[in-house]
Amino acid sequence: MTSRPISRRRALALLGLGTASVATGTVAWATGVGAPGQCSRLRPGASGEPLSQPQVAASVNGVLDVALTVGPGVRLAGRDTSAFGFNGTSPGPTLRAQPGDTLLVRLVNHIDQPTNLHTHGLHVSPHGNGDNPFVTIEPGDSFDYAIRIPANHPAGTYWYHPHHHGTVADQIFAGLVGALLVAGEPDLPVTEDVVLLVTDTTLDDAGRVVPPSAMARMMGREGDLVLVNGQHEPVITAAPGDAQRWRIINGCVSRVLALRLESHPLAQVALDGVFLPAPVDRDQVVLAPGNRADLLVRPTSDGRYRLISDPYNRGSMGMMGGMMNGGHAATGPVTLATVDVSGPRTISPALPATLPAPPAPNGLVARQRQLTFAMGMGMAMGGLGMDGMSFTIDGRTFDTGRDDQTVQLDTIEEWTVVNDGPMDHPFHLHAWPFRVLAASAGTPPTGVRQDVVLIPARGWVRLRIPFSDYPGRSVYHCHILDHEDLGMMATVNVRT
Repeated sequence: MTSRPISRRRALALLGLGTASVATGTVAWATGVGAPGQCSRLRPGASGEPLSQPQVAASVNGVLDVALTVGPGVRLAGRDTSAFGFNGTSPGPTLRAQPGDTLLVRLVNHIDQPTNLHTHGLHVSPHGNGDNPFVTIEPGDSFDYAIRIPANHPAGTYWYHPHHHGTVADQIFAGLVGALLVAGEPDLPVTEDVVLLVTDTTLDDAGRVVPPSAMARMMGREGDLVLVNGQHEPVITAAPGDAQRWRIINGCVSRVLALRLESHPLAQVALDGVFLPAPVDRDQVVLAPGNRADLLVRPTSDGRYRLISDPYNRGSMGMMGGMMNGGHAATGPVTLATVDVSGPRTISPALPATLPAPPAPNGLVARQRQLTFAMGMGMAMGGLGMDGMSFTIDGRTFDTGRDDQTVQLDTIEEWTVVNDGPMDHPFHLHAWPFRVLAASAGTPPTGVRQDVVLIPARGWVRLRIPFSDYPGRSVYHCHILDHEDLGMMATVNVRT
């Protein structure tokens, strides 16, 4: 288990202004109250403890039936906090299902702002009680989700988090994340299979979430504390020669992870929950917010080796960006975890030469479209009262009642997504994963479907999207979640 729930008495004592500091964050940063730099920061109460895994809720006889209660009062970095969690922990329980299973999730809202649930990366229905981003669960209410995973769904690493427009960044920054694993893939020659869910946040010395300043929100906030499974710099133990599978999830609001392991290559076997055609050795693996990577790590000799996220330049906002050091909370490498290698050498079987990557969809391209992500000046943002910057797709901010793209069910389209701004924007499409065909940076495509792709500043990507299996309305957006909340999201309506 990642972190034990704290007592109701302790949670209430911590709360004081705790939930208000998150719920009224848009007021706080607009006025400068609670902005970074104006309060003492929480220091980790524990660092270097053994890595722990979240509790697991597994399906039985084709059904995963679970209640998830959203509420304040969790332990992070060894400290009691008024941050948010599912069932009293952050991350919440790992949901483990099989292809063909049905997820029955009762989401209970015990925070003082509306919320909902997104099963990030799953190819499932966005309609009704499915993975529906338009559901609103008010404080004190609950909602029953029924999400059927298709029998041919790729096994792999996914995750869940809130997706109520306007509060997504605040709630994920406060700790509302959890892993979602679809089992059933072939066994890999590993001794350990572990979830590493990376989040970041900023807490004051009373354990309350610090709202971002207006500039931090425009840049996309990055927290002072970078955590793995809610822990600060945990230790992963291994024996020389052991192979471990690391399921790394970038659950940060804005931070791009540029991962490397000291003195070791990282053998990537999957991206965004889908196996690659073959293992690929990489010195560094870059994950945009929302991306996942499955890595096979085989330590070679005794010692301690750091898993590091190197600085990544997401771009800036010119003179405005320079006012806050480019918007980045950290300017140097961040240690996520340490691998402690000791004991007798073992010999693990070699990695397979090929992996079960799903075949590419066949069929004619029915339509080509171009979308443009842009940041501009001179618009008031969506009722938040922040004049001066706009975050748009095709010149418009998000409107839940408007259909921005209408698509015919069971057709294939090619979308060219252009980033017209000075900052990188990760593109994410719900419900219908895509393949990257080409990109302005010239990076070779992975050849498999994914659901988040990083579009560099002044760059573009071209995507092939099979809109198969499910009609309904959903969304695509920037996965710098502050940008999504500020309007950089649009709707797609897939019709029969």
